[in-house]
Amino acid sequence: MSAQTPSKRLTTRDISAMRQRGEAIAMLTAYDATMASLVESAGVDMILIGDSLGNVVLGHETTLPVTLDDMIRHASAVKRGSRRALLVCDMPFGSVTDPQIAVQNAVRVMKETGVEAVKIEGGLAVVPMVEMLVAQGIAVMAHIGLMPQSVHQMGGYYMHGKDEASAARLRAEAKALEAAGAFAIVLECVTPALAADITRALTIPTIGIGSGKDCAGQVLVVNDLIGLSVTPPPSFAKPRADVAAIIRAAVGDYVADTKAERQPIPMPRRAE
Repeated sequence: MSAQTPSKRLTTRDISAMRQRGEAIAMLTAYDATMASLVESAGVDMILIGDSLGNVVLGHETTLPVTLDDMIRHASAVKRGSRRALLVCDMPFGSVTDPQIAVQNAVRVMKETGVEAVKIEGGLAVVPMVEMLVAQGIAVMAHIGLMPQSVHQMGGYYMHGKDEASAARLRAEAKALEAAGAFAIVLECVTPALAADITRALTIPTIGIGSGKDCAGQVLVVNDLIGLSVTPPPSFAKPRADVAAIIRAAVGDYVADTKAERQPIPMPRRAE
């Protein structure tokens, strides 16, 4: 069956086959059933239930406050709204601090949400966690480069791989994570030339975000893609719509009509 057959949910084998064919992989985030259904109907191959929900849904400044319960609640909703896309759930900050804890928490995610895979941020330090999860039958997407869960340790948000030492480290991390059994790897804010080099060096798909056009696939925060935000999107995300403006206009019309169509309602008279 083709990886594009709509009657079945995509698997990690389908994603691998897309990479082998040279077919680009389209991935977006979603945090609820409605958005999952919409992006899936438009043809995305994978949906990431990202801990970015901390920023775009829960109103936090970073992803760090997001809990495992938050991820499970939103991933379960996405599962209910999806039929075809492969679903990947972020493991939030503090949930994979050692292999045993990683297994315990990832098993809970898999059991309670029904997603097909989990995603873990980190380089060489998380290789033992990836190996342990894969040994337990859990599909893992890795994530290197800019890692929002490590924003304070890294000292902010910036492009990675600009110098040779950083580039060498990222190359080594990518190869080690592939060897550990990750089925794909996110490259976030990695210099485009380095992202292209890493992509050519791996057999597993690279999924870029802010890392140029030469990765095997692309992921974006859906709110950035459709302009559903009250703050400017990152520089690499070019909104394809202005949904926020549509909402403001629709609500503004509703408020104006509500106030214009109703006469003042007298208060009941008080008993003398």
